[in-house]
Amino acid sequence: MPPGSVIGILGGGQLGRMIALAAAPLGYRCAVLTPEADSPASQVAWQTIVAPYDDAAALDRLADLSDVVTLEFENVPAAAVAALAARVRTAPDERVLAVTQDRLKEKTLAREAGLSTVAFAAVERGDLSVMLDTVGFPAILKTRRMGYDGKGQRRVANLDEADRACRDLGDSLIAEAVCRFDKELSAIVARSSAGEVRAFDAVENEHENHILRTTYAPARVAGSVRQAAQAAACRLAERLSLVGLLAVEFFLSPEGGLLVNEMAPRPHNSGHWTIEACPTSQFEQLVRAICGLPLGDTGRRHDATMTNLLGAEAEGRTVPAADPAVHLHLYGKAEARPGRKMGHVTRLLPPGSIAAERSD
Repeated sequence: MPPGSVIGILGGGQLGRMIALAAAPLGYRCAVLTPEADSPASQVAWQTIVAPYDDAAALDRLADLSDVVTLEFENVPAAAVAALAARVRTAPDERVLAVTQDRLKEKTLAREAGLSTVAFAAVERGDLSVMLDTVGFPAILKTRRMGYDGKGQRRVANLDEADRACRDLGDSLIAEAVCRFDKELSAIVARSSAGEVRAFDAVENEHENHILRTTYAPARVAGSVRQAAQAAACRLAERLSLVGLLAVEFFLSPEGGLLVNEMAPRPHNSGHWTIEACPTSQFEQLVRAICGLPLGDTGRRHDATMTNLLGAEAEGRTVPAADPAVHLHLYGKAEARPGRKMGHVTRLLPPGSIAAERSD
């Protein structure tokens, strides 16, 4: 795509904001479709369409403006992506969304790719028979679609709790075995339409109330484990014939090793550190992948930590100019609600600092 082309973005959150900021130096403009007025992405985008994702006129308008459409929020209606795909190239396409919007299909794909997961089973209309045979208790019942940051799931210890969870969560669920794990890791990979694949270093994530609090880059694990996470992410991207980015989350289990947990076909919160610590950020890499450019260098120039600013923590923040290793990003959200991601802070560290912390 030549400079001056337009990238359409489904979703107006902070990921869309950072996609638009990365697209601008490469000469691309961004048009955002979002149901939210004054969204983070709209504050930096070339044009914004404020409408529901299933608004046919709004989708037509986005298709008219765009040379390619991507997304920063994967839980958009699949029908909306299909409608866009009839008129303009979408990356990722609706085939990828059909898998990554469904937790059961995600884990099935991982198993088909030869990767390990926790034991899982489909639970349809409250029928727990397969779950009892393959997963047992304790287990976690999750909605197959639309859950995030711990929403749409329930831990259950017996049949009565499972029955109640089915009534509360809905008819189409997945049951997953409770997994004892040492760490949660993630790896982000880009794949271009030419089939070029590049992965960023695997990182370690610490959560607080099911919300990502801090990412450590690189993950404080053996290099062989990080390489295995990168290889698994690349295998899944190839399996999906993805064009764009894929973030894959893992459990590192003392019994089962590296277990695929979830995946998202978009930039990921755990990849924000790449903005300052890598020659090419995850956001620029997405732009390169979907616009037909060569993929950039994913090497890690620094160790880094990334900490989310939640709720009121972002209030009164200014750039800490006295410390050039600290980088503040605020998302322009007007309302600070408890647990809402309002910004993040990345701290750059000398190479080897985090690995030394692991050995300590």
